Amino acid sequence: MKNTEKLETQQIDNAKKTFLTGENFYLQHLLGAHCEEQGYIFRVWAPNALAVFLVGDFNDWQDWAMEKDHDTGIWQIYCEEANEGDLYKFKVRQANGREILKIDPFAVRFEKRPGDAAKLYNFPEKKWKDGLWRGRSKRSNPFKRPLNIYELHASSWKHHEDGTPYSFAELKTELIPYLVEMNYTHVEFMPLMEHPLGRSWGYQLIGYFALSSYFGTPAEFQDFVEECHLNNIGVFVDWVPGHYCINDDTLPYYDGTPQFEYTDPDRAKNNRWGSINFDLGKPQVQSFLISSAMFWIEMFHIDGIRVDAVSSMIYRDYDDGPWTPNHDGGNRNYEGFYFLQKLNAVIKLAHPNILMIAEESSSDTQITGMIESGSLGFDFKWNMGWMNDVLRFYEMDPVFRKDHFNLITFSFMYMMQENFILPLSHDEVVHGKKSLMHKMWGDRYKQFAQLRNLYTYFMTHPGKKLLFMGSEWGQFLEWKFDEGLEWVDLGDSLNQSMQHFTATLNDFYKNQPALWELEESYDTIEIIDADNTAESILSFIRQGKRKKDFLIVILNMTPVERRDFQIGVPYPGTYKEVWNTEMQEFGGTWTKSNEDCQTEPSDFKQYQQVIKTTVPALGALILKPESINTRKK
Repeated sequence: MKNTEKLETQQIDNAKKTFLTGENFYLQHLLGAHCEEQGYIFRVWAPNALAVFLVGDFNDWQDWAMEKDHDTGIWQIYCEEANEGDLYKFKVRQANGREILKIDPFAVRFEKRPGDAAKLYNFPEKKWKDGLWRGRSKRSNPFKRPLNIYELHASSWKHHEDGTPYSFAELKTELIPYLVEMNYTHVEFMPLMEHPLGRSWGYQLIGYFALSSYFGTPAEFQDFVEECHLNNIGVFVDWVPGHYCINDDTLPYYDGTPQFEYTDPDRAKNNRWGSINFDLGKPQVQSFLISSAMFWIEMFHIDGIRVDAVSSMIYRDYDDGPWTPNHDGGNRNYEGFYFLQKLNAVIKLAHPNILMIAEESSSDTQITGMIESGSLGFDFKWNMGWMNDVLRFYEMDPVFRKDHFNLITFSFMYMMQENFILPLSHDEVVHGKKSLMHKMWGDRYKQFAQLRNLYTYFMTHPGKKLLFMGSEWGQFLEWKFDEGLEWVDLGDSLNQSMQHFTATLNDFYKNQPALWELEESYDTIEIIDADNTAESILSFIRQGKRKKDFLIVILNMTPVERRDFQIGVPYPGTYKEVWNTEMQEFGGTWTKSNEDCQTEPSDFKQYQQVIKTTVPALGALILKPESINTRKK
């Protein structure tokens, strides 16, 4: 027994030392509240506090003084009276003598809003059943596989009649079958960590180790992820390591001095989002944040993390307000840059198959790729430029599209510079920007036609895919974070057809290797004609590994049907239409597809063979070789 106690003491001492050097990536095992045989041990980091007291249900919220380890700034107390389910906080006498109740930064459970006291919670032992999924993930190359993400805000996907959102126990029953029915490969949740204000959508956190009590229990989320894996659905979670909630009783100036935040007030304050920036160069903060990421990966078996607001972490001048150049006189935030490299290195060393995704909007920094080559080391980056250009184009009156055709072709110039995800995300359907459906030009019928056209372009353009909830059936109203989606829309035949279209397109994407097999190389795409601005028609080829495995994509951006439309093709033979956005089943007017196309010898740009077909107004076609001679070009 004495040897065990000595070993535990050594482990604790080592945990404290590595915390101070920024190398403790399981900090939640040291700090926070931990159940022991007869009670709980509480530890909190507050190096410059004059005193810290434990208060909670177990002591009628009276002050129980904690003991300080002066070498680490960690305060500790053992409490036999504490029981699972009790609420507690730390009363901190800050460096200036002010006393304030603060949350436990390492709590794994909080009381329901509007309260923010931590709640003692013991994770029940989980015997996971997702070994087959995890084994396949380790053997799979995500860059050469389909990746189609349904982005979701957990508390506004569906609401009960009384206005309360679904818990994860209920989402397990309803959401997972829907994801399967809609043929998505992954679901991505906007932040699930504890946050006090729903209006922040979860992007201003207080609990980096706690599933928000708004969504149910941690055990319910574990079960949800497991059920997703059993249904071949991966799970990503948004995470916010750049900044945190400004509420005084949470993390800001915890001990009365800059503790989690930068000492420089201009760097500490995030003016744009009304929050506080982490000091990403501080070793203890690095341990805190990387431990949080590891916790979510290991405790919940999630498949990836989307890191929010990367630009704000790597540029000193990204925010609104005054900024100070770095020691080189530039705008690079070296602390943020090296922290993100360290984060990705640590995660990848421990979990090579976890996908790290960056939401980043600049082009001055290499985001994806090997850290050794100077990048941040992420697997994927959101292509914000593609999203902005494309949505601007589809909002435009078709009369003017010929003069702005570069908006949908420019991305071909840089599409291989990063490993991209094409995001049609929540940010584009809120704050007066209108829903994707509402953005489309023209009357309701033309709006649906263009939405089908847009989604076909989206699905055939190189890059992985992400679509925000409700967009799959063309919800007309903007997303409201505090209400459920407009499921009543599906009583309308056009919305039903749009939903069916998206599900069918998602299935088409999964089953066409030409759309993802060679996506790391320019070999994946060959432009047929990006210069037909007069008719505003774009055509290109997506190529698979096998020579005969390719698709021809034709997109008509005007409300004019083009008969006997001619394009060049690489090989003589027969080409069959396999996709037509104007089919009646999708909400269009066509009752049958175009006839198979036979090539004719003729010069068209770099090609010596041409085909002719009819391209629907505002429609998109995909053709596939049926019988071709690849020995002749």
